[in-house]
Amino acid sequence: MIAARVLKGSRSLIRSMSSLVNPTPEHASLRDLTRKFAEEKVLPQALEHDREEKFNIGLYKELGELGLLGLTVPAEYGGSDMDAAAVCAVHEELSAADPAFCLSYLAHSLLFANNLARNGNEDQKQRFLPGACDGSMIGGMGMSEPGYGTDVLGLQTSAVKQGDNYVLNGQKMWITNGCVDDKTLGDAFLVYARTGPKSLSLFIVEKGMPGFSLGQRIKNKCGMRASNTAELVFEDVVIPKANLVGDEGGAVVCMMRNLEIERVALGAMSLGIARKSLEVMLQYSKDRVAFGKSIGQHGQIQKYIGDSYAAYMAGRSYTYDVAGKMSLDAAGNRLATDGVKLYCTTMGKTVADNAIQVLGGNGYIGEYNVERLWRDAKLLEIGGGTLESHQKNIVRELADIAKIE
Repeated sequence: MIAARVLKGSRSLIRSMSSLVNPTPEHASLRDLTRKFAEEKVLPQALEHDREEKFNIGLYKELGELGLLGLTVPAEYGGSDMDAAAVCAVHEELSAADPAFCLSYLAHSLLFANNLARNGNEDQKQRFLPGACDGSMIGGMGMSEPGYGTDVLGLQTSAVKQGDNYVLNGQKMWITNGCVDDKTLGDAFLVYARTGPKSLSLFIVEKGMPGFSLGQRIKNKCGMRASNTAELVFEDVVIPKANLVGDEGGAVVCMMRNLEIERVALGAMSLGIARKSLEVMLQYSKDRVAFGKSIGQHGQIQKYIGDSYAAYMAGRSYTYDVAGKMSLDAAGNRLATDGVKLYCTTMGKTVADNAIQVLGGNGYIGEYNVERLWRDAKLLEIGGGTLESHQKNIVRELADIAKIE
């Protein structure tokens, strides 16, 4: 168990050991473990894998050895049985080193493993979760389609029941972990499909099923280049009833419940981006001399750093406060989780932008990392729900509230 792995990570320039971000000694140990791994192994490979647009499979498997791939999965299936605060800690620490690597981790550990752990039956958990937890398989989730992103309830991929099976047809687009390389699919996916005019269902689709193929691998992305993104194609794929997750027509509940923890995790990823950007600009402002003194003594630079620190700390408090109140087994946090992602994702991008400005020309090149972090940060304003979708959701939820507590 992770609780037994008490490793001391190096002290960052910005570190809080308050009960909010580390509510128990186990959470503190988890953060130290992840930070040490991120600083020693994830950060050194980040720029190279970004340039090569290559997912680091070996490093991914090491996450399994550390017990991180099944972070929220019950122990009887090989997981670490931890909570939303633990999810935030791991995503913040990994993202501070390499958001792209962290994004692939999120797609596997939350969109596949956590989703199945919460919504699958006993047979499905026994079949798939041990491999998902130890890293012997790579999972993902298929929701978005070429014409349906934010309008997810309009998706057109269909699953028609035929006897004891379902026949799946359609396409999924922008799927993280959709491929391992240019030619190889990921191992298993939770795929949302239409089973009636107003009915969505969730299915486990496995690599090797006839008719299931890799479409285009999406390259030349602005950021998150070390996280593989692909199109999935389904042509008369026969899905056994045993691979139906939950009840037919019951996928919306699964979807909304898992979206809440995904959005908090994406907010935590933005915290990691902001924290690393702040650390870089703070150190640079001490080392760089202009007009006879370190640039950190100039008011213009102090504004960038001061504003960035305040924004990061506000986002961190918001994120961990929401995470500490969440249950992974129940929905009901839509307003709070939309708010976290709406605020934190823009905050992370802004802080990364501030860091580039503080570093000037050096911030615009890859050596100092903030250029990569800035590119990666933009995706978090789009994936897992666009800013506009969060604004719409928040207003809808607030319309039913007479008084804001």
